[in-house]
Amino acid sequence: MTAVTATLPRRRVPPWLSSNRIMLCVAGVIVLLTLAAALVPGVLAPGDPAALHPDQVLRGPGQGTLLGTDQYGRSVLALLVHGARTAVVIGLSSVALAATAGTVLGLLAGYLGGIVDSALGRLVDILMCFPGVLLALVITAGLGASRLNLVLGVAVATMPVFARVMRGQVMAVRGRLFVQAARATGLRRTRVLLRHVLPNAIAPVVVLATVSVGTSIVLAASLSFLGLGPSSDVPDWGQLLSSGQPYLANAWWVSTFPGLALTLVVISVSLLGDWLRDRMDRE
Repeated sequence: MTAVTATLPRRRVPPWLSSNRIMLCVAGVIVLLTLAAALVPGVLAPGDPAALHPDQVLRGPGQGTLLGTDQYGRSVLALLVHGARTAVVIGLSSVALAATAGTVLGLLAGYLGGIVDSALGRLVDILMCFPGVLLALVITAGLGASRLNLVLGVAVATMPVFARVMRGQVMAVRGRLFVQAARATGLRRTRVLLRHVLPNAIAPVVVLATVSVGTSIVLAASLSFLGLGPSSDVPDWGQLLSSGQPYLANAWWVSTFPGLALTLVVISVSLLGDWLRDRMDRE
């Protein structure tokens, strides 16, 4: 007699239950919560976050407040929620400025070539010789501590990467047949750039901009940690990290939760950027 082995069919895991999709969903929720905190902080954390409560100084998490209080009796949760606006505004503004400037420089350098490419390339090389944090630190310290100067410093530090990526894409696109055909029909150079070259070279820049938001938020928080952030009644995440540093031994929550918020936001934005890159590569 021959033994018959029955094989049970494998249970298929639902697509929404896969680990990648779960991580993407969690990342999306974190990003949405951060945006909600930036747009409507009073809904998530009602009340005045800058109000001082001397009788509630350095209370631990769960002792009247969810995430504890700082050295002035302010709720750490309220400071996190209301400080998210500064982080989001600086992150998005600096990336938008850096992506726009880098796209223009890379577009001109890659398409025109010659002396224009050499001049713009040397400028980008000079900027890339300095570490991003150092370059942003020098610019912000020279201009003065304010939100606008912080945005400019972070944007200049991240702009060379956009210029390099855009230049490489334009150089790959400008030799294709449809671009040569457009030039052969007598279209103006500006029209060829904006209508044929730019739409076919912009995809990697969009992905890079998505990933760079988290990097810009961390860079801005680092400068705020060093005392170059905007002065306000409500500290941003970098200033909150700095203010809680002397109390790490007996009030770890003052610095830990802002650091955790920064980490989660950066990881979430990076995951969404990787997903967007995979989608655009697939298409």
